[in-house]
Amino acid sequence: MNEILEQALLYDFYGELLTDHQKDIYEQFVLEDLSLSEIAQDAGISRQGVHDLVKRCQKILEGYEAKLHLVEKFLSIKEKVHEIDGALDSYEKQGLEPEEMVERIRKISDTIIEEL
Repeated sequence: MNEILEQALLYDFYGELLTDHQKDIYEQFVLEDLSLSEIAQDAGISRQGVHDLVKRCQKILEGYEAKLHLVEKFLSIKEKVHEIDGALDSYEKQGLEPEEMVERIRKISDTIIEEL
């Protein structure tokens, strides 16, 4: 997965667990794509201080994911929903039998429930 996308997802799921200061700096770096120098100047801290804070936040967010696996579950469920969409497309384009369609969707929904 793209590193920026991964950082954004981790922040979306666990960002509220950071302090306000950590959130502010991390948002500027990851979401607003500001440079370390720009953030440092705005925050009144050194460039190295911003770098260290961003790395610390990244470790914190990755630690939450390692314990809770919310992003992993979200991505897996999103993939399963796409499979359901694909099954519906197959039904419409290939003229599958309704029973076959229902069975495919049930299998996918069962895997979603197991993952939760």
